[in-house]
Amino acid sequence: MSSKSATAPGNLLDELQSTLAHGTVARRVETLRRVTDLFINGVVDYSDEQIGLFDDVFQCLMNHIETSAKSMLANRLAPVDTAPPLTIRTLAFDDVIEVAGPVLSQSARLDDKTLIENARSKSQAHLMAISTRKVLSGAVTDVLVQRGNDEVIQSTVNNPGAEFTERGFTRLVNRAEGDDNLATCVGLRPTIPRHLYLKLLAKASDIVRQRLEAANPQQAGEVPIAVREATRRARAAPSAITRNTEIAHALVKSLHADGRLDEFQVASFADAGKFDEANASIAALANVPVTIAENMMIEARAEGVMILAKVAGLSWSTVKLIINMRDDLSGGDPTDLAACKDTYERLRPSTAQQVLRFHRMQQNVPAA
Repeated sequence: MSSKSATAPGNLLDELQSTLAHGTVARRVETLRRVTDLFINGVVDYSDEQIGLFDDVFQCLMNHIETSAKSMLANRLAPVDTAPPLTIRTLAFDDVIEVAGPVLSQSARLDDKTLIENARSKSQAHLMAISTRKVLSGAVTDVLVQRGNDEVIQSTVNNPGAEFTERGFTRLVNRAEGDDNLATCVGLRPTIPRHLYLKLLAKASDIVRQRLEAANPQQAGEVPIAVREATRRARAAPSAITRNTEIAHALVKSLHADGRLDEFQVASFADAGKFDEANASIAALANVPVTIAENMMIEARAEGVMILAKVAGLSWSTVKLIINMRDDLSGGDPTDLAACKDTYERLRPSTAQQVLRFHRMQQNVPAA
């Protein structure tokens, strides 16, 4: 019998029916191999309906076969963009990483929803496989950063195709404390928000600062400037401001100049998680430099936010939105809103002004 007739669909269907009815494990594996050959050799020509039929066949054959056969199937189907989707999903959720790994790291059939479900429920080895994909959305890296161990985190940050949300970057900055390699990698990500870059530098070792400076010699002056700003001991430095932050500040400046900057606008920015816009708005309403507001906004405790808000004349409902924004971005434990509300309602505007003057005085003290 020629090889062509041996892999003809008609012969294969007869063999499949016989194999599923009373075939041995070895026979199932051999049939699986031949069905895989048939699929891969003709994959460009198959319709969705035909791919669905292969899906059914693979699902049937995968029952009661050994791990090595599943691993073979995973390695062969992983690079195929039109691989049967249910089969790929079954392989991705296999507990054995030799089976799940190839499809988790390569298969285009796995969408974000499936990857997130997998990352939330499977092992660190599964997370590691996902972290090596060519493209990773911020929604997926959020879960990897939240659940991953040190190796997974490092792999994800080193992946040039990975995107990170502001929440993800916040977790990375917190995670990088005391880890020079991770701190350097996070600091070199081009999309890290400025206020988080400042926070990273404030906690970073001299080694990390030197590495960041060496990696960006054209911005050599930015590191010491950013460190001083992050520790509330220096004025703002234009070179430390990213393009996105400049745009946000320009928008708020325009709103303020036109008399359209009000509490509703601040609440809208906070509700949308727009830190730079919310920060600049509060600074304008409280009549303080943006950098002073920024330094108070990124403090671990919420007192700085409440001082600014009281001076700006904001209501508790808006302050609550700002605190919730901070909590969302920090990824830490939620703030005790009841205690904050009590503090805010008791806080006098005159007291807030005094504390704010103290912050301004601190800001103007030259760096040591």
